[in-house]
Amino acid sequence: MKFPNVNFHIHSKFSDGENTIHKIVDASLKLGLEYIAITDHFSNSWKSKVIPTLDSHEKLNNYLKKIKNIKHFLENSKEHAVLFAGIEIDLGSSKEYIHNFINPKKFDLILFEYLESFEGIAFIKNLINHWNLKIKYQQLPIFGLAHFDPSLFMYDGISILLNFLEDYMIYFEFNSSYSQFYSRKYQFFFEELKEHDIPITIGCDSHDLKSLNNGEEPLQMIKYYGLERNYKLFLDKIRSTTII
Repeated sequence: MKFPNVNFHIHSKFSDGENTIHKIVDASLKLGLEYIAITDHFSNSWKSKVIPTLDSHEKLNNYLKKIKNIKHFLENSKEHAVLFAGIEIDLGSSKEYIHNFINPKKFDLILFEYLESFEGIAFIKNLINHWNLKIKYQQLPIFGLAHFDPSLFMYDGISILLNFLEDYMIYFEFNSSYSQFYSRKYQFFFEELKEHDIPITIGCDSHDLKSLNNGEEPLQMIKYYGLERNYKLFLDKIRSTTII
């Protein structure tokens, strides 16, 4: 099975990336990437004091506007590439802060960063249920976990984790910048994941242009674990999703 060249985790100058969204997309086209997502940071935890984040309505609106304009350009051009509007939400952020800033209808995908506990699972469930009610069960974005460490649940509560991911269709990210999280020592986790309808995809956590096309190793590990069906679940979902 031939898979497209993708990167669903990229940072721009709107947070701690080195390049503008326009420059990222231009470089991605030259590299032959077919699906890309800009996923800049959103936080009001300790992280917001260390790196730039999408920390105002004005900045967030400018971010979405730039992505939307480039999406429209790509749709009306001969380029065989699709751009997705994403965001990476630090789960250390307060519920009130997230509710105040994040309108789920404006995003194609939302990454949750730092899922580390059962409390984190409950926090995500509450967010998604709140968004469901807010937009009256219209189409929600695609949800995923950013550079998630399976060892945090692998020996205590793996069934709770897997059922949660399956019930909420939250994808696991094979992140080339955190290759330790898909190493062979976690083979048991991936064997369990394969038995569930849990999507997976590839993200490179790119902060520069050099790392935009680092998806080959994650793809090989997806094949090694026999997770092609789970990857296809994600690809089928994004191919049928156009939000903004």
